[in-house]
Amino acid sequence: MIEPRLSAEMKVQILLRLVSQNGGFGAVLKKGDRISGAILIQCLEKGANPKLLENMPSLDGSPNWQQIWPQDTDNNKELTSYIDQRFRFDPDMWLIELDVPEAERFIALLGQ
Repeated sequence: MIEPRLSAEMKVQILLRLVSQNGGFGAVLKKGDRISGAILIQCLEKGANPKLLENMPSLDGSPNWQQIWPQDTDNNKELTSYIDQRFRFDPDMWLIELDVPEAERFIALLGQ
């Protein structure tokens, strides 16, 4: 039996609202497929130290958010190049940016 799940657009809106309510900033940088688009999340703290997170499939189907860009780098060109490459592979993907301390705590709520 297929269990109901939130659409990609709903997950994005939930994250943006949670971050805003907690004094942070969130923005959609690129809209993807409203229903089933993958979500790529760029996390920042005061505009620095970018991290990129993505929901990776797990064997039991539960959400498994993993950090896929952990590099502390001042070269945002590398990160931009990586994101561009991902969008060439999956044009239906969402890209959102969250600028809030410990953004992972909000992302973890999507899995509950």
